[in-house]
Amino acid sequence: MPQYQELPCGGQVLDIDTALKDGILGGALEPGDAAAGDAGKQPVELRKMMDELDAAGDAGGDEAVPAVFICPISLEPMVDPVTLCTGQTYERANISRWLALGHRTCPTTMQELWDDALTPNATLRQLIAAWFSRRYTRFKKRSADFHGRAADLVHGLRGTAVPRRQPLKGQARVAALRELRTLAATHQSVTKAIAESGGVALLTSLLGPFTSHAVGTEAVAILVSGVTLDADAKTALMQPAKVSLVVDMLNEGAADTKINCVRLIRILMDERGFRPETVASLSLLVGVVRLIRDKRHPDGVVAGLELLNSICAVHRPARSMIVSIGAVPQLVELLPELATECVEPALDILDALSAVPEGRAALKDCPRTIPNAVRLLMRVSEACTRRVLSMLWTVCRMAPEECAPAAVEAGLAAKLLLVIQSGCAPELKQKASELLKLCRLNYTDTLFISKCKLTRTIQ
Repeated sequence: MPQYQELPCGGQVLDIDTALKDGILGGALEPGDAAAGDAGKQPVELRKMMDELDAAGDAGGDEAVPAVFICPISLEPMVDPVTLCTGQTYERANISRWLALGHRTCPTTMQELWDDALTPNATLRQLIAAWFSRRYTRFKKRSADFHGRAADLVHGLRGTAVPRRQPLKGQARVAALRELRTLAATHQSVTKAIAESGGVALLTSLLGPFTSHAVGTEAVAILVSGVTLDADAKTALMQPAKVSLVVDMLNEGAADTKINCVRLIRILMDERGFRPETVASLSLLVGVVRLIRDKRHPDGVVAGLELLNSICAVHRPARSMIVSIGAVPQLVELLPELATECVEPALDILDALSAVPEGRAALKDCPRTIPNAVRLLMRVSEACTRRVLSMLWTVCRMAPEECAPAAVEAGLAAKLLLVIQSGCAPELKQKASELLKLCRLNYTDTLFISKCKLTRTIQ
């Protein structure tokens, strides 16, 4: 039996009854699924339903969205499909925009349109609504099950389950927390159920001086999974005993535990009542720098740089401590290997550390400061170029006889000319000009001009 109906102007529309019967879109509706009454959803309601499924990462569940539902222009599922005289179907808003631009061809076939009428494809719209309604019903049912299970786990950990029992202890507690962590990681909406059942206060209370790392690891992972932490929870988590446990896990835990600990501290730093001295801990700083150096875990590098950058910004005394643990040469060595999104925060940290005498001395004494900085000029972003120029200016001013020639040999002169001739901000060009003057003091005009050749710098 044909799966399409002929249009009066030529072309076809999908026949819903035949399509469902023949199973081309996943078979007939099952008992309990959305029925034909739900299939007539209006476009706004259907779009809202699609958006909720998409936000939950469940737009197609375990099966892909059928290709016939996809608009060829936007490559998104349609909510108001219309068919052209060529037989091709599009989302109404997309094809209307195409026609409004003056096009008189079919976007898919490029055939000339002998009729620009848009024929509503009601059967396809009903089929889309039926398919997504079925998916939405199942999603809601699963969500309710997950929320209920999360609430049960919280009540079991608190000892408020029915029938009433003692709170879970030992391995049973760890197992319950691990299941709760899995639910929160897999289904984002579960975090709301955790909060509503008192899970945030419970998780906060589990962290303390006598907490095992097994329990602490799971509790911290849930707290950074998207659960909303109010001011009271953050204040409780900033207690010295709780921070001390988090720092211990940062130094001794597995990679994912270290990353979660860093993220939790970063969340706490956003609280208005945060005390900067909380992060003035050598153990904390050493753990963060170690995480940044571990290139096997890119997420850890990003999280560590963000935290270290925040610490430099909110607690100036910590800068000297960061320098004292050798962070400057370690960050400088990492610069060429960092992902693009990590370069700017790393340079921000080095710039902040150069504000203290020890940091400036560490930059000057590191043999890779000049060559690695020169490589980054005009490579990443204007903000990075600004930081690099500041760093090179600081180093070359400290020891011009030693550092300026080394910078020129590394190709700085040619890079500075690029900055001056670029579309960068005027203050950057001014800084580059001043640095260029400083660099040429030890050279004759002829020799300096030869050092400005770009070929050597590119090589």
